[in-house]
Amino acid sequence: MSHAAESSDAEPEQGLLSAYRNTRLRSCALVEPLEVEDLGIQPMPDASPPKWHLAHTTWFFETFLLKPFLPGYRSIDDRYEYLFNSYYNSIGVQFPRARRGHLSRPTAAEVMTYRQHVDDAMGRLIAHGGDDELLRRSMLGINHEEQHQELLVTDLKYAFGHNPLQPVHPLASGKKRDRKPAGPLTFSERVGGLVEIGRDADRGDTRLRFAFDNETPRHRVWLQPYRLADRCVTNGEWLAFMADGGYERPELWLADGWTWLEGRRSERPAAPLYWFQRDGRWWTYALAGAMEVDPELPVCHVSGYEADAYARWAGCRLPTEAEWEAAAADSGSGGAFLEDGTLHPVAPAPGALAALHGNLWEWTSSAYAPYPGYRPPAGALGEYNGKFMANQLVLRGGSCATPRAHLRSSYRNFFYPPDCWQFTGVRLAQDV
Repeated sequence: MSHAAESSDAEPEQGLLSAYRNTRLRSCALVEPLEVEDLGIQPMPDASPPKWHLAHTTWFFETFLLKPFLPGYRSIDDRYEYLFNSYYNSIGVQFPRARRGHLSRPTAAEVMTYRQHVDDAMGRLIAHGGDDELLRRSMLGINHEEQHQELLVTDLKYAFGHNPLQPVHPLASGKKRDRKPAGPLTFSERVGGLVEIGRDADRGDTRLRFAFDNETPRHRVWLQPYRLADRCVTNGEWLAFMADGGYERPELWLADGWTWLEGRRSERPAAPLYWFQRDGRWWTYALAGAMEVDPELPVCHVSGYEADAYARWAGCRLPTEAEWEAAAADSGSGGAFLEDGTLHPVAPAPGALAALHGNLWEWTSSAYAPYPGYRPPAGALGEYNGKFMANQLVLRGGSCATPRAHLRSSYRNFFYPPDCWQFTGVRLAQDV
């Protein structure tokens, strides 16, 4: 459940306004300890500068709530509609994504002034109240900003992780959860059968139910009996894969994956993103600083291609998203979330199906496609999810950079198979 539903006894406007303000404050807290030079850097086309994330989430509320619903609203600068539109072609053309790091202006201070301008207007709009559509869009905007909080963290990590100085994010604690060694990998058996996954569209009370449109409609899926690993693959297990020539054996790799692997060999080592060797040992960069690879922690920042190759090497496979969701509906979390401040996965407590929520986004073998009966929303907001349903894989579970209340078992994230700058990991599955 989104944290926007704070109490069923609270006035709707009070609960919504509190959720809005808390979300906006969290975004600012993520950048407050950074230097101004950090806010404009764009290390690759897929990673946006922190300043852009702060402005784009503000643009979202302005475009989809203030302009249509608040009479007399005036933008602080009409040019921002072009600069901070991400991909909404129905709204208009956008500044090129790959050049967001070129925008030295507006300054960081001007972006914060823009945020305050929109926050003041949103306060008036929410206090005035409105119909279900205003409530739905407000909830969407809050959840949209929570998505960008995670992106802000992972994009900044990519920038810091490719800086020879390997800067530390002041908010990253680097603390480790007390735990025993991971131990041998075990599996929980699931009987399969006819299961229901997904979410029903909200029924007028968006405070109590929020789901992105790509999670709907709820529908039935037939599953064969299967086993799902009780934890994610560890660094130690990944080191064994590497030692056995996992990155040199084409029989383990999908054809597209092998082509991708061959193309990147000159850029970085055949290892997970952020891994590097020092004095013959493997190290990794984390936002709390460089650390020697801990064999007991879950491996992270691996692509979908790497995840699939490892699963083949281990004699297993990746789960489908339906298998994952059916198991997650009966399980707790146990992983790290954004609020915990580790900004790195932790070793979960031992147990069946541990850390299905939090810690790492887990690759599935499922193509990101519409559910039976799916219909995108009308208008520009229909571009939010539906137009990306091609050539991507579904990931489930959330990560150590995801706000805890942002997640639910039906949540569908999606990335292209080569992507690995998100906190992505591997949970194995087996046929029975």
